[in-house]
Amino acid sequence: MNLLHIYLSFAKVGLFTFGGGYAMLPLIESDIIQKRGWLTMAEFTDMVAIAEVTPGPIAVNSATFVGYKLAGIIGGIVATLGVITPSIVIVLALAALVRKYERTATLSRIKVGMRPAVAGLIAAAAISVAKVSMAEPRSYAVAAAAAVMVFVGKIDPILVLAVCGILGALIFS
Repeated sequence: MNLLHIYLSFAKVGLFTFGGGYAMLPLIESDIIQKRGWLTMAEFTDMVAIAEVTPGPIAVNSATFVGYKLAGIIGGIVATLGVITPSIVIVLALAALVRKYERTATLSRIKVGMRPAVAGLIAAAAISVAKVSMAEPRSYAVAAAAAVMVFVGKIDPILVLAVCGILGALIFS
């Protein structure tokens, strides 16, 4: 596996992803799964679950997971560096601009316009993951239980994942 390809693929993910880790999932799906075939959709779903339950940002965890799968420890490091490099450069540049123009109407309108786009990217990622994860009726029960725990019960998502993991071990055996 060519480390430069890993770095550039994740640098592209980092460069073109706005709105947080979940917003990057459609880009990973497109580039890493569909274009390059480095992961299957099932592996992608597992990656999202693992990235969610481990400490740190989902983008970094996902890049590390894929890089490690492709090229071991050095692959994990290279993919992680790839995904964070654009963010570091962009944040440094934007911090200077935002500080200078933070009170302008144009910047306010730009931010308002980007918020629904981020929601759409997150929804697209959720639909892609659901297509693989919702393989049978029992899957819908686990998903519904998770949604109720988060939205109604206001239970911490990490605890929800742990409870649903135990629930899965019981009902999918």
